[in-house]
Amino acid sequence: MIDLNIDMRQYDCPFIDTTDDVDVAFSAVQWQLDTNAEKLETRLIARGGSPGALDTGLQTLQEHRNMSDCYLLSRRGNVAQIGTVIDQTNAMKTIQRHGGYITGPFQIENGREHWHVGFDDDDAEDRTLAELERHNDFDVENRDQFGETTLFDLLENADSARRLLDGCRSLTETERKTFETASEFGYYETPREVTLDDLADHFDISKTAVSMNLRRSERKLLQAALSALSKLDDTENTI
Repeated sequence: MIDLNIDMRQYDCPFIDTTDDVDVAFSAVQWQLDTNAEKLETRLIARGGSPGALDTGLQTLQEHRNMSDCYLLSRRGNVAQIGTVIDQTNAMKTIQRHGGYITGPFQIENGREHWHVGFDDDDAEDRTLAELERHNDFDVENRDQFGETTLFDLLENADSARRLLDGCRSLTETERKTFETASEFGYYETPREVTLDDLADHFDISKTAVSMNLRRSERKLLQAALSALSKLDDTENTI
């Protein structure tokens, strides 16, 4: 399997047009493509820069010429869950026609969309990208190729990966920046290339504060790693 991460600008997509004009972003939660009716049904999270921006964004989306249906499921402040049905875009038709398929959620912001698209072979990938260039603007940001064994391993251990991601996301902005800077400057090298005093000078805070930020980030990441390892062991023991 070939998996592409594509940064895409479609010229007939309601979501892209809306984020081009309004301070709002969309992230897909669920999607279902009806190739016979040439419609895409989605559940998305919409986030506005403000409650007013969300109002404007939803209205703009509802009025788009390629929008068949757009309805509100829930809302809190500047974040809403919505359901939509849109006409199949040129890019969707192209990918589907050449045997491609969506492999992950898509995000739309600032007039651009990130897609995860899969292909079974190089020829299908080449044909699709060549045709996409005629009517869309895109960059392939990442390309991975997986064999059956690797895919099985990824699917079997998805929960371990989620636990690691949750651990990374649990870091505060200060903890993340402190940990990343310490690693970048060589704090974790042997011998250490910087000291806590050096890091304290860099952040213009006390040595104690730097130490506390590092310890909190290390503890969160270590707990996430241990949790992932435990789940990994459980998976291996059942095979």
